[in-house]
Amino acid sequence: MINFSLEGKVAIVTGAGTGLGQGIALAMAEAGADIVGVAHIAMPETEKMITDMGRRFVGIEADLLSIEPVERIVSEAVAAMGHVDILVNNAGIIRRQDALEFSEENWDSVMDINLKTVFFLSQAAAKQYVKQGTGGKIINIASMLSYQGGIRVPSYTASKSGVKGITMAMANEWAKHNININAIAPGYMATDNTAALRSDEERSSEILGRIPAERWGTKEDIGGPAVFLASEASSYMNGFTVAVDGGWLAR
Repeated sequence: MINFSLEGKVAIVTGAGTGLGQGIALAMAEAGADIVGVAHIAMPETEKMITDMGRRFVGIEADLLSIEPVERIVSEAVAAMGHVDILVNNAGIIRRQDALEFSEENWDSVMDINLKTVFFLSQAAAKQYVKQGTGGKIINIASMLSYQGGIRVPSYTASKSGVKGITMAMANEWAKHNININAIAPGYMATDNTAALRSDEERSSEILGRIPAERWGTKEDIGGPAVFLASEASSYMNGFTVAVDGGWLAR
């Protein structure tokens, strides 16, 4: 089981203050990693839960709608922790609007944080891994809409399809540096992004009717797969997007 341990590793997790990002950060800390959490606000709840486990936590406040803080995130993480081994690109947003009326603002903001920042933060982490000579892990958070078209979310669909694509592209170039880049495609999860869907009784019922597991996913459901992809147990996996969806895509 030592191959599943993250003891001595340092993980940068974006969007670590709530939801899936918090769940991933906690799971990695439980597996032995120290955590650098990135969010647009302070993360006192996440920090307390991680330090209560006896792990180190450093919070970095950054607006990921721009790539401006990318270099600072990696340099501050290294300055605080000494090295970086894992990057989880979890932060993202969604905008819902009919495609006939979809605005440029809704397109650009989603693409910027969900895809552009994901690529350039991955690039910065990969450069650090190469500099360290240690290799490393990158885990991108994709979506069911990396595989499907969705309704009223054209920019989100485009961004998450792009995440799946660049995960493969980066793996093709960086595997030779002992860098593993994979993605997780969560199904319908109980997070802030799905609050509107879950509050719509008819739409929620339609969604649950298709999920073989008959429930919404939770942040705890993502933790195990994330730890696996961050560990040596997945050292021969590269460029793949793993669905964690309660069976949604199998239906």
